[in-house]
Amino acid sequence: LDTLEKWVTEIFSEIPNNGLPKPSFGHLTQPFDTPEFHKLYRVVPIRKVHSLTITWALPPQEQYYRVKPLHYISWLVGHEGKGSVLSFLRKKFWALALYGGNGETGFEQNSTYSIFSISVTLTDEGYKHFYEVWFPAACFSCCFPSVWKNESVPFCLQVAHVVFQYVKMLQQRGPDQRQVIWEEIQKIEANEFHYQEQTDPVDYVENLCENMQLFKKEDFLTGDQLLFEYKPEV
Repeated sequence: LDTLEKWVTEIFSEIPNNGLPKPSFGHLTQPFDTPEFHKLYRVVPIRKVHSLTITWALPPQEQYYRVKPLHYISWLVGHEGKGSVLSFLRKKFWALALYGGNGETGFEQNSTYSIFSISVTLTDEGYKHFYEVWFPAACFSCCFPSVWKNESVPFCLQVAHVVFQYVKMLQQRGPDQRQVIWEEIQKIEANEFHYQEQTDPVDYVENLCENMQLFKKEDFLTGDQLLFEYKPEV
């Protein structure tokens, strides 16, 4: 450690400190508020694969790194058990996998905006139904009873519609009823942090330097991994 400290001092001590504040681009609000962003784009892939990706542009979330609201939402969206989006789509043979989240750095999260995406890997049958199909609401109430309870009329069911209805359900129920889930995520992330494999020193230093630009001093080592505070309002 003494040798490493000596090398760092020799290499970086001559770099002048101009006393300039950290650059911020927070004044550039709503960069995706354009007609081009509010569209459905179809891309023909090289290999045979069907994937539906839904992307939301959100206000910057990096200031809430101690709460990690997007990580919490991605955990709920990515759940594969009974009542989940993926469980329902698999029962219909429409999807193989589902992923939702935010990269938490770089293009997906910065001082201007945050990106949250949900990507569904579709089957051939799912691709046929991702746009529109009619289905009795009563058959759908088993997955979303709080949303479709007492609903008897048919509605337009599509893969994208299922995703939006699940997000709507989470919004209606609110975070207060799910603190136990947040605490479970907190414990899992803490265990992964304490028992993680040793990383390459170069990669560790690089990651630490990035954290120094994003977090408070006391959170340099843990700010990108641990959940610290439960705040339903966030």
